[in-house]
Amino acid sequence: MSSIREVSVDVEGMSCASCAKGIERSLGKVGGVMDVDVDLMSSSAYICFDSNKVDLDDLLDTIEDGGYEVHGYKGVEGELSSIQLGIEGMTCTSCAQKIERELNKLQGVSSATVNFAAETAVIEYSSEEINENRFKEVVEKTGYKVVEEGGSYTYNVEDSWRQMVIAWAFTLPIMVWMVPEMFYGVAWPNMEIYNAGIILLTIPVLFFAGKKTIIQASKSILNLNPNMDLLIAIGSFAAFITGPLIFLGATVLNFTPIASMIMAFHLTGRWIEAKAKGRASEAIRGLMELEPETANLITDEGEELVSISRINVGDKVAVRPGEKIPVDGVVVKGEGAVDESMATGESMPITKQPGDEVIGSTVNQDGYLEVEATKIGEDTFLSQVIEMVKEAQSKKVPIQKFADRVTRYFVPTILALATITFFLWWLAPQQAMFIAQPLDQYLFWVDTTMSPIMLALYAAIATLVIACPCALGLATPTALIVGSGKGAENGILIRKGEAIQTLKDVNTILLDKTGTLTEGKMSVTDIKPTKQNTKQKLLSYAATAETRSEHTIARAITEKAKQQNIEIQEPDDFQVIKGKGVIATKNNKKITVGNRTLIKEQTDNQPQETEETLQKLENQGKTGILIAIDNEVIGVIAIYDKLKPDAKKTLQNLKQKGYKLKMITGDNKRTAKAIAREAGINQVHAEVMPDEKASEVQKLQKQTKGKIAMVGDGINDAPALAQADIGIAIGTGTDIAIESADIVLIKGQLQGIQKAIKLSQKTFQKIKQNLWWALGYNTTMIPLAIIGILHPVFAPAAMAASSASVILNSNRLKNKKI
Repeated sequence: MSSIREVSVDVEGMSCASCAKGIERSLGKVGGVMDVDVDLMSSSAYICFDSNKVDLDDLLDTIEDGGYEVHGYKGVEGELSSIQLGIEGMTCTSCAQKIERELNKLQGVSSATVNFAAETAVIEYSSEEINENRFKEVVEKTGYKVVEEGGSYTYNVEDSWRQMVIAWAFTLPIMVWMVPEMFYGVAWPNMEIYNAGIILLTIPVLFFAGKKTIIQASKSILNLNPNMDLLIAIGSFAAFITGPLIFLGATVLNFTPIASMIMAFHLTGRWIEAKAKGRASEAIRGLMELEPETANLITDEGEELVSISRINVGDKVAVRPGEKIPVDGVVVKGEGAVDESMATGESMPITKQPGDEVIGSTVNQDGYLEVEATKIGEDTFLSQVIEMVKEAQSKKVPIQKFADRVTRYFVPTILALATITFFLWWLAPQQAMFIAQPLDQYLFWVDTTMSPIMLALYAAIATLVIACPCALGLATPTALIVGSGKGAENGILIRKGEAIQTLKDVNTILLDKTGTLTEGKMSVTDIKPTKQNTKQKLLSYAATAETRSEHTIARAITEKAKQQNIEIQEPDDFQVIKGKGVIATKNNKKITVGNRTLIKEQTDNQPQETEETLQKLENQGKTGILIAIDNEVIGVIAIYDKLKPDAKKTLQNLKQKGYKLKMITGDNKRTAKAIAREAGINQVHAEVMPDEKASEVQKLQKQTKGKIAMVGDGINDAPALAQADIGIAIGTGTDIAIESADIVLIKGQLQGIQKAIKLSQKTFQKIKQNLWWALGYNTTMIPLAIIGILHPVFAPAAMAASSASVILNSNRLKNKKI
């Protein structure tokens, strides 16, 4: 299999051609790089390299070392597949980084992200070059196990609990036995039995309860990937070996009890961490538990209670009061009040009648419903929500790159510091104890009268076991897991984890009009024929032309024709003119229905009478649709789409908080400005064609300081959503718009924008708090250990508390109001 890889990297921070050339030169100097092309306009770098000679991580580091930011990358091999794996056996972020590096080395892998907190790996790859079994092989070769997603949670908690209980069952007697010798200098019953007994009690703690830690430490050495377990293993073994050395005639103190306490505190920290990580992931498990397991399938013989897996698209199911609707579908019979709060957050039940769509796993509170399945299994709304939340939780936000860089070199650095500390205290004890000696009389655990070798061992062990890269590695993913879960509970789906960080920096919000600011429910308000024509004739021709169109305006016109019992004929020919209207023919007559631009293109003139009517309607916020037969304009039909109930209040609150609001629409300027006035928006970009929206966003990005969020719902908004710094899709919109967005508002209400911004701010605040705590802990405690005033027993307890505090702080997000 070829080792040549090609990637396209998104680079931010280039301001001129010199920047691009500088990156090209830097990358070109790296061994293994075969071709580089950096494009300033698209802010991207194409790199072709030999993965046997250079890692992709090193190339990304080269770009960032030049002062630029990498905002993601993708393979250029073609269509990529994606898979999420559950991984068991990771004990710290070094483990996750090792797996990530090994997966990223594989030919055919575009990107692999391993999340220690979520215990998952998300891999994007070319299915033509590599298959899923290869990923499992690599993970297991690295020393870990691939499991069913989420399947290891219960096992981890129970296993951690069992190991902790065993450890303390032997450690507590050791601590009690130590008291006479520690405080009174009396070893009971004598020193030989005391030393031998302590050793025998410590063996099961280290080699039975701590077996997993020792094994993982051994694997980390074999894989040249030192991790947290290695620090604990070396520290506890160094303390333990002093006991047997006494029986071999060495003149040393017995630090063996310290070994058992180090391992016991370490295993306690593992249990607390497993419990807290589980609480952080409760949102996902809660969503999964909402899925019903059975359904009442309607057959020719009656009803049959079957497993949900037996339901197919097109099947009909019966839903009685109090039961969950098993699938996404359409009501075909009956009427009921459905509680959709799990999907939309809306507390009031929604009345459902024949023709209405229902969401699987929502509860039918009242009435009998027969539902025809339209989506089943992985295609249901709830399954898609679960996948979106999982995807968001598994992604890394930009700030996490800083933590990853620190943790990557953390353990090797601690090993080096511990080695230096040992030799410093052994070879120059008087110089090393310049701080510890004055504190000897105040801190009962500090004893500078010990021999140099024991002082060296004391300080080195404390340095090894006090270090905590786990807290640093957990700081970002735990907050992201809780934040995305909190969002899902409030109808906010974060599809891309980086949106959490970017959204807080948004200062300009660009809103689509139809379906976003307005309800998207068009209705005909005025029918204005010219003097020579009638309302019936005008509506009849318009409905005939629009009957094949799926546009909301077309539906409003045809619905009005049906209400007035006007016969709608099938056109002989039909053509959609994108962003302008439709042209149809019937009985050799050309019918043009659309805006001014289309009418001007298809007719010679537009009567002053219709232009005045059109302007009057547009000033009222209505959309005027012109109808022409052959070369003659025969009238205007006005369409109105009212603002969403929460639009004014939401936009007013956003303006008060300093956000710049702009509206973008394909509608004419008068109508757009009238709606904008009603909504409280001052700046309007009107008459923007669907294919021009993305370009308009790009222009605004160049003109505006800060980030831009685009809010939309339709197919024509998808490119603009993708172009914006943050794309926010209204959940009631099209699938294409949702796929292009970073955040999805399930309820379709604009107040979700406020909630999403607040969620971003609160989550990022927690990430920063966690990082500051983790960094502060390590930069404070490691020096204390090096100078000899931190007892090795205190170190693992403090380390466990550090990891637990980061996770518990993240869990506090659950109680925050958004």
